[in-house]
Amino acid sequence: MTGSSEPAPAKDPGEVPNTGRLLGLDFGTRRIGVAVSTESQSIASPLENYTRVNEQLDEVWLREVAQEQRAAGLVVGLPLHMSGDEGGKAREARAFGDWAGSVTGLPVTFWDERFTTAAADLALMSTGLSAAKRKSRLDMLSAQIMLQAYLDAKVQ
Repeated sequence: MTGSSEPAPAKDPGEVPNTGRLLGLDFGTRRIGVAVSTESQSIASPLENYTRVNEQLDEVWLREVAQEQRAAGLVVGLPLHMSGDEGGKAREARAFGDWAGSVTGLPVTFWDERFTTAAADLALMSTGLSAAKRKSRLDMLSAQIMLQAYLDAKVQ
């Protein structure tokens, strides 16, 4: 999708079910932002930020979140370059998504997350929260924005 500003799924969005809750995961090497959709997949809400510990504890956490939320699938943010090309961070996000799918047993799709952090930061700046509080909410809000974009694109 070089040169396109359209959101780019890395896999067919049909791989995740059309109904049931989806978890949106904003992958980071230190933190993972999590959002969840409604059963009807119409609205995404921020859920939590998770600070990564180690692979074993991260697996336990992700399985628990998926079970608690009764997730039907995962949408992992894919950090693309402005050109739409994939770089090292996108490869890391794909590896994370493959890991997350194997840990939870859920289908995974990837979605363009360009501009989500900037949009989340802008939204948080308008709240008047301190820098520390904004930072503590940034990843889950980024996950919400990314997941909502995915949900909105599915209806078009």
